[in-house]
Amino acid sequence: MNALLPSRLSIALLLTGTLLTGCMVGPDYQKPSAPISATFKEAQGWKAASPQDELPKGPWWALYQDPQLNALVSQVQLNNQNVAVYAAQYQQALALVRQSRAEEFPTLTGTGASSRSESASGSSSSGAGGVSKVHSATLDLSWEADIWGRLRRTNEQDRASAQASAADLANATLSAQSSLAQNYFQLRLLDRRIALYRETIAGYQRYLQIIQNKYDEQISSRADLATGKTQLHSAQASMLDLQWQRAQYEHAIALLMGKPPADFALAADPAWQYHVPGVPLGVPSRLLERRPDIAAAERQMAAANAAVGVATAAYYPDLTLSASGGYQSSTLSHLFSLPNRFWSIGPSLTGTILDFGATRASVEQARHAYDATVATYRQTVLTGLGEVEDYLVELRTLEPELEARRNSAQSAEDSAAVSRDQYEAGVIDYLDVATTQATSLNERQTLLNLVATQLITSVQLQAALGGSWVTE
Repeated sequence: MNALLPSRLSIALLLTGTLLTGCMVGPDYQKPSAPISATFKEAQGWKAASPQDELPKGPWWALYQDPQLNALVSQVQLNNQNVAVYAAQYQQALALVRQSRAEEFPTLTGTGASSRSESASGSSSSGAGGVSKVHSATLDLSWEADIWGRLRRTNEQDRASAQASAADLANATLSAQSSLAQNYFQLRLLDRRIALYRETIAGYQRYLQIIQNKYDEQISSRADLATGKTQLHSAQASMLDLQWQRAQYEHAIALLMGKPPADFALAADPAWQYHVPGVPLGVPSRLLERRPDIAAAERQMAAANAAVGVATAAYYPDLTLSASGGYQSSTLSHLFSLPNRFWSIGPSLTGTILDFGATRASVEQARHAYDATVATYRQTVLTGLGEVEDYLVELRTLEPELEARRNSAQSAEDSAAVSRDQYEAGVIDYLDVATTQATSLNERQTLLNLVATQLITSVQLQAALGGSWVTE
């Protein structure tokens, strides 16, 4: 034989491996059923839209037609540090997949060594002491024949875990984007509420001057003057309360974009106009495709199922085929000569003879862990369906509620205008004016609060449906 590893033995090694890797112990993954319904209960009477007609094939936040929001949300995926953690974990999972895949193939290692040794006088067979030198160059080939599929099940588990990690990354990104959009809408509605208070305060100041003039002319009472001042100061305090709330929302937006709050500012926009998109409804089966947390739970089931196969493979012996060869000589110059060559090849079979039920317990543990992931998956589906139903009924109810609140705010404003005219005509006291003005201000503020609730609920529904209505 002139080759380092005989060609016939190499071919036999590969053929043996091919024949021995056709079996995988453990259950093949079958996706369990989930408790879903054919339709959404709260979608009855809801006007459905066609995704192809009304929805652009782009980011979900673009539906709100706000360029400033688009610019802010685009920073989340780039700079949000929580998202960066999940991105790194996903890359780590991909590396683990490559590692487990590599373990299915032979491993070739090389060793080069050189040593000097000296024996005591008379201890050698020749009866004379001396220094001996040994130089060697060795190649070792080792391959575990995956007879029972342990390595393939491990790779299957790692691939499913990587897919779950990708879904976790998508879920973290969607959550951060959703939070930013909600904070942005809260901030913008606070801009409008603060602007309403500024307008109201300016009106109160003008009217307080009228009361002061009447008081100086002894036409109005001291009680009217005190009521006017109380009304003005109360509105000023309420406006200041909203200003620190706005600052905190601005800080939260900065953090979601990965910026220090001191390095970010969002100019006030009292004239900000909002758009609430009509949300088309998909069937629950599409919900399962859209929601990344449900996708992650399903992939974790697949990983847990593969883990059962890995544990089951421990019942069976591992067959390792190995070969080694090289050269060894006392002189480096003649190391790679034919007489100094050596090689060896042979299989190694390793299995557990007695473990007092440890392997059985490991398999049972894996099976119960799989059962737990099934329950988690089904609960995640139920939670998702419940969230969609909640947001649907809230949005459906908010629309007529907003209409009623708009009418109420207009009526309150009309009542306040009438009472001001009556006061100036001397028909009523200013206390009646203050009461109607307070009612009008409260109704208008409540209306803006409801608009904020509608926008936030719309964002929450988008997130509950997975953040997109366009299937890639």
